[in-house]
Amino acid sequence: MRPENRTLTLLVGVVAVMVSLSFAAVPFYRWFCQVTGYAGTTSVSAAGSEVVLDRTIKIRFDASLEAGMPWEFRPVQREMEVRIGETNLAFYEAYNPTDRVIAGTAGFNVSPDSAGGYFTKIDCFCFTQQVLQPGERVSMPVSFYVDPSIVDDPDARFLKAITLSYTFHDTALPDRQAALETDPETDEGAAAAAAN
Repeated sequence: MRPENRTLTLLVGVVAVMVSLSFAAVPFYRWFCQVTGYAGTTSVSAAGSEVVLDRTIKIRFDASLEAGMPWEFRPVQREMEVRIGETNLAFYEAYNPTDRVIAGTAGFNVSPDSAGGYFTKIDCFCFTQQVLQPGERVSMPVSFYVDPSIVDDPDARFLKAITLSYTFHDTALPDRQAALETDPETDEGAAAAAAN
């Protein structure tokens, strides 16, 4: 093989590896954050903890909206005192005050960052897209526990409170819902049915 062909082959190989690594970076980073709690990323579990301690910790709940998101969004309770390891249920409320269907997805984190890997969600409205009809108000649960191993972490063992924060972002409607919103025949049919 000629030297210039060898160099070209090597460069193509390097580019292919770099492109592959760039696609793998996002899922790897997400996995890394979930496992370590880096940047306040919470853990996820299919079931509650088998160990419940006599020690308690305060959980604070926070809610915000991305700029331009027209919903109203708030925690039903601002804080709760929970036993470490105990499964708990908290609720957030969302309301669509507009005259159109709006879809949203909630981003989340906990603070301080050192608590991220110990705040474990079992089920959460943030796992799926939420679609609210005009004027619809919904109560959305989050089931969670604080992992008992937090008491063994020198950086997190003396925490007195953890804040769980959600931010709702406006997202595109699911295809089926979007088709209903933009189909003039559906609108005309609905208007005719309402007139009868």
